[in-house]
Amino acid sequence: MPDVSVWRAMAGLDDRTVIERVAFEEGRPGRSRRSPGYDGGRRREWRSVDCGLTQMWLAADAPRVRCAEHGVTVARVPWARHGAGHTLVFDAQVAWLAVRTSKSTVRELLRIAWKTVGSVIDRVWADISAEIDLLDGVRKIGIDEVSYKKNHRYLTIVVDHDTGRVIWAAPGLGAATLSTFFDELGPERTAALTHVSADAAHWIASTVTQRAPQAILCADPFHIVAWATDAIDTVRRQEWRALKALADTERAEQDRRVGRPTADDPKPETPRQDLAREFKNARYSLLKNPDNLTQDQSLTLKWITASSPRLHEAYAFKEKLRIVFQARGKQGKRILDAWIKEAGRSTLEPIQKLCKSVVRIRASIEASLEHGLSQGLIESTNTKIRLFTRMAFGFHTPQALIALVMLNLGGPTLTLPGRT
Repeated sequence: MPDVSVWRAMAGLDDRTVIERVAFEEGRPGRSRRSPGYDGGRRREWRSVDCGLTQMWLAADAPRVRCAEHGVTVARVPWARHGAGHTLVFDAQVAWLAVRTSKSTVRELLRIAWKTVGSVIDRVWADISAEIDLLDGVRKIGIDEVSYKKNHRYLTIVVDHDTGRVIWAAPGLGAATLSTFFDELGPERTAALTHVSADAAHWIASTVTQRAPQAILCADPFHIVAWATDAIDTVRRQEWRALKALADTERAEQDRRVGRPTADDPKPETPRQDLAREFKNARYSLLKNPDNLTQDQSLTLKWITASSPRLHEAYAFKEKLRIVFQARGKQGKRILDAWIKEAGRSTLEPIQKLCKSVVRIRASIEASLEHGLSQGLIESTNTKIRLFTRMAFGFHTPQALIALVMLNLGGPTLTLPGRT
């Protein structure tokens, strides 16, 4: 057979491993039966990287020993993690592929189970996280939740604004979940936090205020403007429903005047029906920024200005609120103050409701204007996490997804076995 050093290099083993025999067998080698008694030893097998088109397995006696710290346990081997059925180099190969392609591709390429991919990246990240401290030196963080599965399954994530890395993630959302982050951060490092960005979720604001009262809480401009677009859409639907009700009444009166029409008779639309359709189709013209409107959408916006004072008023409030965040600093605060006074006098109920929401978190909005902190980085991170979930076609456990997120976005550099 080839030199032992060749087989050792092919299997990714070091000099501590002695190769006694190399055998080629058709199919997967059978497992030996367990020997009686914990100290009788057991023949175990570990999947290694493939040798060309052929699977490579390592088989060795791994006796059980009595450890002063862990009690009776299997003796450690240098080529695999404790309790794993794959070698270190095989795990490294799976992890490298998993952060670059889908789990289904990894499963087919390496001939392993879909669930196994998640288990491998989980233990690879466990080893890496034991060697690095992502929470060290954190000053500015962003907090958000991201949906990863239907039926309201969420991850809570924390991102470091200075490094752009995901530094913490956990399944679930709410004050209890976020509190575990501050527990892991510890009192000393929590006291070092200077800024926290978040959306307007009450559970984030209350937890940050309680656990890190010295940190400046900054509201995300995008979410605030999104409230305004929701208010516009509410007014638009109100206008559409009112016109549709009048159009239905008008059509009914028209039918009574001309008698019951036959099935083949055309039903010409009334002016109000046509107007109601225009309001229904005007949604994107109202929600998009003026600079991004198409020519037709710009014409629709001009038509709304002339035909619906209520909807035009709601649109004007949204645009003025956008200007607040474009101005920033002291000028932004002055514009915000004028906006609140004007919105408070509005007769539109959705705008009044929006004004109350803005006043409720005014301090965090002004902090965002002053310090320029937003959730843009965190929203980008959430988009990547959703992409990982789609590529993998789901995860058996949230811990496997978290491990993949941290391997991709937590900062460690993975290399293929044998590369430097």
